[in-house]
Amino acid sequence: MKTLTKSALFLLWLIPMSFFAQSTVSGTVTDAGSGQPIPGVNIIVKETTNGASSDFDGLYSLSNVNNGDVIVFSYVGFIPQEVTYTGQATIDMVLEEDAAELEQVVLIGYGAARKKDLTGSVALVTSENFNTGNNVTAENLFNGRVAGVNINTNGGPAGNSQIRIRGGASLNASNDPLIVVDGLPLNDPRDTNNGSRSVLSAINPNDIESFSILKDASAAAIYGNRGANGVIIITTKKGKKNLQISLDSQTNITTANEVVDVFSADEYRAFIAENFPDRLADLGSASTDWQDEIYRDAFSSNHNLSVGGSIMQVLPTRFTLGRSDQEGLRRTSKFERTAMSLALNPRLFNNHLKVDVNANLSFEKNRFAPGVEGSAITFDPTQPVFDATSPYGGFFEYLNSEGFAQANVQRNPVAQLLQTRDIANVRRFYGNAKFDYQLHFFPDLRAVLNLGLDSSETDRFEERSTESANTFNSAQGEFNGFKSDTDFLTENRLLDAYLVYNKKVGAFDIEATGGYSYQKFETEIFTTGDQRDPNIEPEETISPDVVLLAYFLRTNIKINDRYFITGSIRRDGTSRFSEDNRFGYFPSASFGWQISEENFLRNSNVLSNLRLRLGYGITGQQDIPSAFEFLERYRGSSPNTQYILNGEVVNIVQAQFRNEDIEWEKISEYNIGLDYGFFNDRISGSVDVFRKESDDLLSQAPVPDAANFTNQGFQNIGKFVTEGIEFAINADVIRKNDFNWNVSFNATYIDREIEELAFGQDILTTGISGGTGNTIQIQRQGEDPFSFFTFAQVYDENGRPIEGAYADLNGDGVINNNDRYVSGNAVADVTMGLQSTVNYKNFDLSFNMRASLGNEIYNNVASSNAQLGNVFRNVFNNTPVSVLDTNFQNTSDVILSDFYVEDASFLRMDNITLGYTLRDVMKGVSSLRFWAGVQNAFVITDYSGLDPEIQNNGVDNTIFPRGRTYLLGINYKY
Repeated sequence: MKTLTKSALFLLWLIPMSFFAQSTVSGTVTDAGSGQPIPGVNIIVKETTNGASSDFDGLYSLSNVNNGDVIVFSYVGFIPQEVTYTGQATIDMVLEEDAAELEQVVLIGYGAARKKDLTGSVALVTSENFNTGNNVTAENLFNGRVAGVNINTNGGPAGNSQIRIRGGASLNASNDPLIVVDGLPLNDPRDTNNGSRSVLSAINPNDIESFSILKDASAAAIYGNRGANGVIIITTKKGKKNLQISLDSQTNITTANEVVDVFSADEYRAFIAENFPDRLADLGSASTDWQDEIYRDAFSSNHNLSVGGSIMQVLPTRFTLGRSDQEGLRRTSKFERTAMSLALNPRLFNNHLKVDVNANLSFEKNRFAPGVEGSAITFDPTQPVFDATSPYGGFFEYLNSEGFAQANVQRNPVAQLLQTRDIANVRRFYGNAKFDYQLHFFPDLRAVLNLGLDSSETDRFEERSTESANTFNSAQGEFNGFKSDTDFLTENRLLDAYLVYNKKVGAFDIEATGGYSYQKFETEIFTTGDQRDPNIEPEETISPDVVLLAYFLRTNIKINDRYFITGSIRRDGTSRFSEDNRFGYFPSASFGWQISEENFLRNSNVLSNLRLRLGYGITGQQDIPSAFEFLERYRGSSPNTQYILNGEVVNIVQAQFRNEDIEWEKISEYNIGLDYGFFNDRISGSVDVFRKESDDLLSQAPVPDAANFTNQGFQNIGKFVTEGIEFAINADVIRKNDFNWNVSFNATYIDREIEELAFGQDILTTGISGGTGNTIQIQRQGEDPFSFFTFAQVYDENGRPIEGAYADLNGDGVINNNDRYVSGNAVADVTMGLQSTVNYKNFDLSFNMRASLGNEIYNNVASSNAQLGNVFRNVFNNTPVSVLDTNFQNTSDVILSDFYVEDASFLRMDNITLGYTLRDVMKGVSSLRFWAGVQNAFVITDYSGLDPEIQNNGVDNTIFPRGRTYLLGINYKY
């Protein structure tokens, strides 16, 4: 009995001991998308401090786990998972990506960071937020979505966009931002005029995953010589573990919804009868709308196929094929692109070696149409397009008494289009191979090698018909025509090598990056010249290489996940400058404070994010058109400037402009920013205030006569300052299971002022049509770089301008150039963007609007044409109907009147899109979306010209118009 009692007591004692037993659980954590192990995953027993983390193979081991404990698996960018422990020895966890959380990871140049860890001014736009519509080139995906970023796209097919981040930083050097695709800084093919539409026209927008836009110098200084005007980092889509197939197809039609308001044929006859009755018999009998004749309804299509997955479960791969065909509104203009891309992203040696290979090949065919808007606006509307008796290909042309094309008159604009062939075939390859190795024996250190190539080959063929009036030689009485073939080859090679060190020491997280960058640009051009001219010989130009190299170092320190310090320095060298001025140093420093993580705000139910950012940095600018300004150079004579001496042809040489002292333009920028979020970030945004100071400006400036073999050249001449405020807000107005409404808005105020110019000397810029040697803009101390410089128009008691009457602003009793004044500028004071997306069950509706306030345009179309004295110049010329408002005759200085400087503020509805999505409709179809949209739906403006948004520094002297586009599309996903 005693033994039985002891045994019973022993069993009773074991029961609670077994209940409170503690065990160890282990397993592997992998990525659901790629199947790869995830290192650094936090594994913790809920509501305790007992935790562990996965190693580089995704393996973990967690001790002291009790039955009933809840184990939480969490990692940045993935959805947290919870598992209840019930005695399992092994728990393998598969984590899925969290799209909302992934948006917080931003590329910053030679690395990445969580958005909450950033100290500079960086914007992120992901595929979830891209603009919808006819986005043939990449920049249209985020147009209007980022405060401080202005994108101005012309009306041509695959329109060559002008991108400005915070207004640019230079007077005459490049103001374009650096474009980086998967770590490869791209070359701009427009620099050699090689037939490509733009730097981005070779990129298939369907391949793009996200844009990181580095706006301030503290963020962009890591790119040193390339970051002066900001940096746009493009990340392309990669392969996932599971098979994914996507097919996107759209068709659209674009119409010319706006044209310059000129007289119709009947209106013109009445106008001539009233003003030139003695010449009424010289009019024709036709009725031709010349603008309607040069434009067409343009049809376009865009198709993209992408296939992604993991080959043999170990090699994530993505392949895409895209085809774009886009007609331009201007007859004969067209853009075609066939683009292929391949992404391979293996992870080797237990995830210690990450390899990313990106290869992109595009075939671009452009047919460029000559700019004939000026002729179409002014050609006599009573004359026909065709004339069966014409020797000029059957097109009507004005003939002289001998039956030849009359000189110094308009040419038939339709003939100019149809008798010109200008076709460029561009083959462009760009891509890179990036190797990121985490040392086995020292896991805190990674070695990164990035090799890139951007190569472009172009064959450009230009021909003008032998029946063209433009090529008729009246002196010889014969047709010459024109025919040439030009080959371009440009190559851009990149080598980046750097080390990344990560270490956590107590409350400190330290990351240090240091390395070397080398980039080389080569250009070779071969041209036949005019093959129909027997005196022209082929030419081959091999430009000296442009080499950029740099050494850089950046350190990020995070303290208690609340305080962030970033510092970087880069030493850059460029072959564009002499050895004495070749290198420059570009430092930056910034600080971030996550205020909402402080104890007094951490538990707030209202304020979910409050972050202060302070930054300062210096970037450099060396991107001027010529790479040889510092060299002693000579130019050989052309066939027209050769001499014959003693019966032999003697070539002369002429010394060229030289500036041995040319050096870096330096841009210093200060930035203070505040990020905010309310109600678990249902309302979020940022405010930034910045000041940029551009010193030692690189600019085309006058040179004293006989001082340097020219009258102007690139010099370091002064300083100008840009100040601004940026505001952005994003709100999930409604967030429900079947109804969501998101609205985002941004606004930017910018003020630019030239503080210093060499010797305080004004520089007159921007020539205009309507006179010889006239300029309309000025660079002057105290003014914006693109200020209009005009006379002050005097008006009568009825408010009508008095021709030739201008205010005597200096009061000396004489009206001359001393009375011209700054009457406005082409840069907007405020730009705004508004986006809205509504999803209701299977329906989606989105729109994108932009506004510009405070900018002016000089209407050169009206100033050079809307004068009665221009109506008859050898032949009749049409004119804008605005001539009836002024009755200006032909005063030579009327084109310099501020009457033609107009308010160009506008509100534009960029696009509206309505879609309907069917989900899981059949086997093999996860979603099928049908959509329709309108691009350039409307614009509200007081500007009297064709379009208030132009690129030519605010001077409107005929542009390729933007049309209104109607779109239909279908998206299939497997």
